[in-house]
Parts: sequence; structure tokens; C-alpha cells
Amino acid sequence: MGSVKPLVHLNLTHKHTIYDEKPEPGDLIEIFRGGYQHWAIYVGDGFVIHLAPPSEYANAGSYSMMSVTCDRALVKKEEMWDVVGSDEYRINNLLDDKYEPRDIRDILRDAQSLVGRRRPYSVVGCNCEHFVTELRYGKPESRQVRSAVEITVAAGLAMGAIGAIAYAAGCFGSRDHEKHTK
Repeated sequence: MGSVKPLVHLNLTHKHTIYDEKPEPGDLIEIFRGGYQHWAIYVGDGFVIHLAPPSEYANAGSYSMMSVTCDRALVKKEEMWDVVGSDEYRINNLLDDKYEPRDIRDILRDAQSLVGRRRPYSVVGCNCEHFVTELRYGKPESRQVRSAVEITVAAGLAMGAIGAIAYAAGCFGSRDHEKHTK
């Protein structure tokens, strides 16, 4: 996997971390919201830029899951601690082993130019992870979406196999029943 740094949990003051790992401009920040991850890109001086549907904010809890109903989101530049809140986060440049990161000047320029703009949003095709990976690598990808699709396909295949086995068992069982009743 790409460059992944340890999880960081903030104390209640939001000023210290367990690890002294500091993000560098262009680093991807993965924030664990419980049930999903929110993503931002670090742009320096304690700020991140992220794609935020209306329900996305620190400590939103289950309300943040409402983002699945949104079709537009706002690109925001905010202090990292305001976005992270009391959630755990890590620096996770997840695709560094797959793609060469773009030049940092291009990443920062493009990220800054998008601040304040409303953009299409879809949990499946245009989410916050797609947004930051496109900025860093020039390729919009979402590991969360890929994992969800893989799980759904695997579950569908498993259910199909169970159905086929049940059908076959029913067919063979009815033949056995016919033999015994004759």
C-alpha cells in the first residue's frame, strides 16, 4: 500500500497528538468517522481542503451518513483540527505505490482554485476520496467504493450459490420423495 502513517488520536484539547507525525503539503488525510472515512488534502499552515456535503463536519456522528442523499458538495478550506474534531486520522498517501504524485505546486494551485466552488457529489462516483486522489495523482479513485463494490459482488455471488444449492437440493429431494412414495 502507499505511504501510510500511524493513526493519530487527538486529546480533548485538539492541540497534541500521540504521534509527532506532521503532515506535509500535498499529504492525504484520512479521517475515521465511524462507518466511513472522510478525506482531505493538507495544504500547509494547519489547513486542509476537502469536498464537504452539507452533513459533513467533525463529530457529526450518524448525521454524517446523510451525505448519501446529497448530489452537491462544497470545496472548503478549513483548519485541520476543525475538520478532524475528536476523530482519529492518519496521513495516508494510499496510491503512492501505484501512481506518481503530481508536482506539489500543481496540487496546491489546483486545490486552492477550487475552494468555495460547489461540485457534483456522489458517494459512488464523486466523493471526498475521489476529490483528493484526483488532486494528488490526477486520477479520481476511491478505495472505499471499490471495497464496497467487491463486498456487494461477493455477497451476491454467495447468495446465488446458496440459491443454486437450495434449488438443486430441492430438486433431488423431490425425486427421492417420489421414489419413496411409489
